[in-house]
Amino acid sequence: MFHILVTEDDKNTARLMKAVLKHAGYEVFLAENGVEALDIMDTQHIDLVVLDIMMPKMDGYEFTEQLRSCHNNTPILMVTAKQLPEDKCKGFISGTDDYMVKPVNEEEMLLRIKALLRRARIVNEHKLLLGKVTLDYDALTVEREDEKQTLPQKEFYLLYKLLAYPDKIFTRIQLMDEIWGMESETVDTTVNVHINRLRKRFEGYPEFEIVAIRGIGYKAVKKCE
Repeated sequence: MFHILVTEDDKNTARLMKAVLKHAGYEVFLAENGVEALDIMDTQHIDLVVLDIMMPKMDGYEFTEQLRSCHNNTPILMVTAKQLPEDKCKGFISGTDDYMVKPVNEEEMLLRIKALLRRARIVNEHKLLLGKVTLDYDALTVEREDEKQTLPQKEFYLLYKLLAYPDKIFTRIQLMDEIWGMESETVDTTVNVHINRLRKRFEGYPEFEIVAIRGIGYKAVKKCE
């Protein structure tokens, strides 16, 4: 059973979320602010955090930044009344994985939680399945039926990142930071070169394609499974 931590200072909202999540089969823990949430995570395994932003003692932004600074990649879904684009941008910059504005549609929230947990499981298991294609993170291999390719490290990490989050647009800077690191001398043209190599290598695969978003970056699109 997955463990979900709801961090919300409004008691009525917290009770409602707990009831919805428990009915969906999750074990639910409650915290009223970021400090209390961190204390719970010190003693209890948590698979995902549903997080409000405006809370006393430690708000949602600060909680997320502190968690990520400790290299804790527990999925975070921000659920908040803050709806301006700059609020959402600040949430993603601080490290959240998804963002919903109150009042939320309960069914949509459950679907987003399910998607976040699936992606987290992909990362933890280090294997990604996409139709007939299997990516093995530890072996740097891409296998489809009788064909098995071992990719250069950076090329594989780039493909794995894109396919683990289908339809999510990554900027060149994000990909450089994630794959090569901010201290690298790599320029953004290197990302383009690696993308072009991947496109050529897998152009005959019907399961996915890598799409360029003009002026922004790239995303992977699932075509069929």
